[in-house]
Amino acid sequence: MAIEDSSEDNGRHEPPEQSSKAISHHPESKEGKQNAAVHELTYTDPLSWPLPLKISVLIQVSLLSALGGLNTAIINPAYVPLAKEFGISSTTASYQTTVCIALNGIGPFIWVPLSNKFGRRPILLGTTLLGFASALGSAYSRNFGQLLLARVFNGFFPAAFSLGASVVVDVFFLEQRGRAMGGFTVLSVNGSHIAPLVGGPLGQFLGWRWCFKFAAICNGVMLLVVFFGFPETLHVPSSKREDLQGQREGEAEHDLKSKPKSYAKQLKLYSHNPSVHLRWNQFVLPSLKMARYPSILFPALYFGTQYGFASILPAVTVAPIFSEVYDWNPLEIGLGYGAALTIGGSLGELAAGMVLDAIVKREIKKRKGKAPPPEVRLKAIWTGEIFVPALYLEWASLAAFGVQTIATCCYTYSTDAYKDQSNEVAQVLNFVRQEFGMTFAFYAVNLCNRIGYHFTFLTFALLGSVAAFAPMVVLMLKGREIRERMGEPRGVSRLEKREGEGEEVERMGEKKVEVEVERGDV
Repeated sequence: MAIEDSSEDNGRHEPPEQSSKAISHHPESKEGKQNAAVHELTYTDPLSWPLPLKISVLIQVSLLSALGGLNTAIINPAYVPLAKEFGISSTTASYQTTVCIALNGIGPFIWVPLSNKFGRRPILLGTTLLGFASALGSAYSRNFGQLLLARVFNGFFPAAFSLGASVVVDVFFLEQRGRAMGGFTVLSVNGSHIAPLVGGPLGQFLGWRWCFKFAAICNGVMLLVVFFGFPETLHVPSSKREDLQGQREGEAEHDLKSKPKSYAKQLKLYSHNPSVHLRWNQFVLPSLKMARYPSILFPALYFGTQYGFASILPAVTVAPIFSEVYDWNPLEIGLGYGAALTIGGSLGELAAGMVLDAIVKREIKKRKGKAPPPEVRLKAIWTGEIFVPALYLEWASLAAFGVQTIATCCYTYSTDAYKDQSNEVAQVLNFVRQEFGMTFAFYAVNLCNRIGYHFTFLTFALLGSVAAFAPMVVLMLKGREIRERMGEPRGVSRLEKREGEGEEVERMGEKKVEVEVERGDV
């Protein structure tokens, strides 16, 4: 995951001090004041942070998201010993995972609005502490009821599932966000795939309780890392943030070492955004507003059904199937399907990124440099459409490869179609994915026992690859026309530009170009 530090731009721009003088030698001039405001932001706005710090922040939020998946799925290979200790069936034992999956989709409706008001850092710290405490509570549960209660709180822990996209937008410039989101997606999705690789050996040699103890240790370590190494990324003081984006070249990537106090201030426990006023309808309503747009609803439904089939279904059925049919122990179960899902998911993300980049570059060339509509990204989704049904043939690695391709295509298409509402788009996709997964997990084993595993897997394959895919074909053919007819969403996201802000940015950009012409840079 290489994110270019493109601020140097082959060294053709002068340092900010020289640029400031070039714009105006008089501090009281309009241009001088504007440049002073932008220059001040370069030490405090996350867009101006040095690239190593940006990558560090990205890695931390990605690991937190991966830990959310690990906390949810690490117990899956150890259903059988857990069920024996509490005197319940392995099907009933799977319900504690089902509860966790469901709440993974509900939690972001609380955490995202709170993070817009109070900052990303306190929410990530608080939820990581919650994950640590609830994982310990799960490890020391004395009965299944206590375990379910602990898992309810554990399900609210992964705030990074949705805040990851927000942090990427906070920290990275537009041309850097694609690769940053790709890296975040790889770790986020593979957290639940790596979980059985860890949970299998722990459940086999140390007992099922150590699955949760290990999750608590990981959460505790990340709590310390985030406390000392994750500065606040939310910074929306005024419309000058857009000015900074417009003047990034030659002025943005400054080392925070020159202003150590600025960095220290970003580590405070509490932030306050006076431009955001919390209301009850900001917690769910914005995402519901976005769900009415086909370019969000259709990808969410398609991704949700395919993710449930290719990722959640194996997670809750592999332990009962392989223990009963093949007499596998937790170690063999964890290593068997965990390795397949991890390898397939990682290769799928790599392939998806390459295919998407190739498609977009080809379309730009075909259109003589003009940006193509977001619908061109959907061409890459055929790879996932072909490979996900391979799970019916018990080829889990190919199915994981396919679902990761689908995830990347759906996220990039929907967020590209509605850039200003990226937070709400991520919430919709995450909610539908988790609730479909919860439904699959809750009914899958019982359905398998009634109609057989082959017919159950065939039913889910048809549901995802036929019924849910048909609307995606409509988007491929008529997506742009549908979006234009429905118009742009209004009053949904705090990221939407206010009237007049775009004009000010344009004027600032024009001034910058004029200065460069005077210096002979253009």
